[in-house]
Amino acid sequence: MRPIHTAATAAIALAFAGFVAPAHAQGTAYEGARIIVGDGRVIENGTIVVDGTRITQAGSAKDVKVPAGAKRVSLAGKTVMPMMIDTHVHLSPTRERLIRDLRQRAYWGVSVAASMGSDNIELLPMRSEVIPGAARFLSAGRGITMPEPGRVAVVRQQWITTEPEARNAVHELVKYKADLVKIWVDDRGGKYQKLTPELYGAIIDEAHKAKLHVTAHIFNMEDAKGLMRAGLDSFAHGVRDRDVDDETLAMFKQRPHLFVIPNLPDRGVKVDRSWLKPGMTPEEFAKLEASNADNPKAQAFHGIQARNLAKMNAGGVRITMGTDGNRAWGPHEEMEDMVLAGMTPAQVIVAATRNGAAFLRIADAGTLEAGKSADLLVLDANPLDDITNTRRISQVILRGAAVDRSQTP
Repeated sequence: MRPIHTAATAAIALAFAGFVAPAHAQGTAYEGARIIVGDGRVIENGTIVVDGTRITQAGSAKDVKVPAGAKRVSLAGKTVMPMMIDTHVHLSPTRERLIRDLRQRAYWGVSVAASMGSDNIELLPMRSEVIPGAARFLSAGRGITMPEPGRVAVVRQQWITTEPEARNAVHELVKYKADLVKIWVDDRGGKYQKLTPELYGAIIDEAHKAKLHVTAHIFNMEDAKGLMRAGLDSFAHGVRDRDVDDETLAMFKQRPHLFVIPNLPDRGVKVDRSWLKPGMTPEEFAKLEASNADNPKAQAFHGIQARNLAKMNAGGVRITMGTDGNRAWGPHEEMEDMVLAGMTPAQVIVAATRNGAAFLRIADAGTLEAGKSADLLVLDANPLDDITNTRRISQVILRGAAVDRSQTP
């Protein structure tokens, strides 16, 4: 991830140049909260010291030395966890709408959004911008697939049919400094040809030469096996056509560095979405509610993927959290679905924080530790007790600054 320079970094630079930095307030100390670190650890009665955009100390109150002059903020009774990282989204194609997408994500406690393969290439320079009150933007640029005429996002895909085209498509992504490579290996219910092993093998080979990870949209279990044999780095969906077999599970266990982004589909049951009302317009909420109904077919489709996620998790597969589409609040629903599929709240929080940062190779996010970006999600209740408590947001601190949640972005 591109570095975000801080006041502390500037002070160090001046000191090495022989100057003495002027005295300034020693940041802010957030005290008395339960700290969910993001790596499985929990600290009761913890303190987090923030200076500029960075965490300088995080730990038990008895171990943290709050600097003289620091602003002290009591978070007694609150729980603090890292802001979430959404590893699979599809963001808007215009600058104005993209900024709104990223600000909405910050509103809902998401610090990073990785857009997976359907982006407007002209907007990729926005990844290096620090937009106030907005999540970071990562991108796979234009993803790679066989021709899919008639699909909505095809204008922002790269279509290939030969191995030279496959390798050139990766070169295009390297030119635009894409954060990773997205491929689709799916015939869309028999409507299109899908990438062959020779083609996706060439993509993976060329991407790895450029030190880029490759993530794959899949549907079928047999394609998952072929992609693993070809050296794939992550799956942008779980297996969706059937319950995975023992061979598939064994192949995952043999590849401990492989990631899975479950992207669970709608559960197909009517749910209470009243918690969303403060974060959207009445018109947006009414449109969302129109599709809130029981759907037995969707329930069966969800069941396959939920069972497969439970097997992956039990097998020790590295799991991240992703939502697909463009729903800024989606991580809260996805995390609930992951728990209902059999993961513990603690496992889901690790998937949505530390694992997401590891997958996207972001060194300064994902956990609440010294040196990390000060991305704090402050909650009124403990999500380790009930994962839906991630929705009970008290405040959001993004890169050390409070996000304005008084109105919908």
